[in-house]
Amino acid sequence: MRKIINSTYMTLDGVVEGPHLWPKLDAPPDERAAAIQIDLLETCDAVLMGRRTYDVMASAWPTRSGDPLSERMNAIRKLVVSNTLKNPEWANTMVISGDVGHEIEKLKEEGGKDIVQYGFGPVSRLLMERGLLDELRLWLYPQTVGKRDFADLFAANATQARFDLAGSTALGNGVIVLRYLVAR
Repeated sequence: MRKIINSTYMTLDGVVEGPHLWPKLDAPPDERAAAIQIDLLETCDAVLMGRRTYDVMASAWPTRSGDPLSERMNAIRKLVVSNTLKNPEWANTMVISGDVGHEIEKLKEEGGKDIVQYGFGPVSRLLMERGLLDELRLWLYPQTVGKRDFADLFAANATQARFDLAGSTALGNGVIVLRYLVAR
């Protein structure tokens, strides 16, 4: 069975909302960050996301090209959970609606590579409630932004879960990538 791997950026004060709006770090980027993202995307054949994450990503990625990360992100199959999105314009995008949990269960049982899920909000909570999330990769940014939103990682009404640390990578810019497996 395929795994679903969530990859989420988070600040020290627990904010996950709008990482593209956070202040830039005062350190040069670490090239290993892109390599980690590309490696993850190469082990996956689909990206799963909610409507809000889709709107942000679809406004940026299609305009990018010429590097392995952009090429892979634009080519990979994208699965968007939404009851309102009807005609997605981003290439290779399919909308999932109705009994979303059941549809994701079916996708997980299909043959193929793993599925990466970006963003942490209602879709992630549904995955956790249904026991469908297998791994959580937190990209912990060494900054605070002082603003929390309903989509923040462990907001009220979060599903209880336990995670086992499977690895970590400290990048030169201070970001730490924490890899957790969902304890079963």
